Amino acid sequence: MANIVKGGLIQATLSESTEQPIEKIKQSMIDKHVKMIEDAAQKGVQILCLQELFYGPYFCAEQKTKWYSMVEKIPDGP
Repeated sequence: MANIVKGGLIQATLSESTEQPIEKIKQSMIDKHVKMIEDAAQKGVQILCLQELFYGPYFCAEQKTKWYSMVEKIPDGP
């Protein structure tokens, strides 16, 4: 068993304008993260952490109802 575990963290910028439809933002961010996850795997990363709300903007600081549709219900979420 190895004594060293290689870890990684992803903190990414939004890849679409917040004016775009939510599904477009979400898919664009998922695509962006999949590439970064693949890159990390190629570099031997064993444990990889993504930022909270990785597939969209950090909307928690706003009170715009537009973002309500991004929430995932428990227990029906991924």
